[in-house]
Amino acid sequence: MKNYTCFERDEWAKLAKSQEADITSNELANLKSVGDVLNLIDVKEIYLPLINYLHLAYEGKRSFQTKRSAFLKSDLGHAPFIIGISGSVAVGKSTTARLLQVLLSRTYPELKIHLMTTDGFIYPNQELRRRGIFSRKGFPESYDMTMLRHFLNDVVSEKADIVYPLYSQELSDIVPGKYGHVRQPDILLIEGINTLQLPESGQVVTSDFFDFSIYIDAEESLIESWYMQRFNKIMAINKDKPDNYYYELANGPRTAAIQLAEETWQMVNLVNLREYIAPTKERASLILHKTTGHLIDRIYLRRF
Repeated sequence: MKNYTCFERDEWAKLAKSQEADITSNELANLKSVGDVLNLIDVKEIYLPLINYLHLAYEGKRSFQTKRSAFLKSDLGHAPFIIGISGSVAVGKSTTARLLQVLLSRTYPELKIHLMTTDGFIYPNQELRRRGIFSRKGFPESYDMTMLRHFLNDVVSEKADIVYPLYSQELSDIVPGKYGHVRQPDILLIEGINTLQLPESGQVVTSDFFDFSIYIDAEESLIESWYMQRFNKIMAINKDKPDNYYYELANGPRTAAIQLAEETWQMVNLVNLREYIAPTKERASLILHKTTGHLIDRIYLRRF
């Protein structure tokens, strides 16, 4: 990737300031998504340098905003610093996003940090079925991108309280009548498979609002194995939870469940990754490359 500087893990680790991670192993365990791998060494060697770099970029934007207002002799405000986090399903986006939220909040306690996902902008299952695209859930057409663009426009316009729909992994659907709130954060983290997707017909897209973006990368075969491992763990976790979306599947024939998961990977997630997610990788400001065991072995930082 000619537009990136590649850092091997040990090179990147040396960029961290002399500081200890303000987080415990127990807290990390609670931040991890099902099937993900994360430890204190990862925090020290990968995420502390990243936190320092993100704050450098944040300060750069704040300085420009202040100087711009002075030059134009008009207070143009301070829109939040927005970070997008993208990658395939089962690659560890949610874990990374939650960890960054905690580390940023504790390293820079004077800043207000908010985390959200784009899952809330997917159409409800009922609407997906009405449109005949339920089997395409997760593909670009299954998201209300107009709503998401309007939401982000309100964020950068510094509206005092902006609401957005909430998605439940337990229900595998939008939660009726439940909303999240964004109330003028200093830093807004947005995680989702579609955060870096390419413009359609020249329209403004999500990534146009980002100040920094992160793509989590891995070989397809590894992601598939992580997806299947996660699926099996989800089956075990929800076997005794009748309100969970996966309850009936978890209590049916395991061979049928495994077959469904394999078909879903091949016909939905892999297609989505190849056609719509992976092509956006080189739009990211930084790429975290994972290898066996979710180990981050290389970091790619965009040069410009």
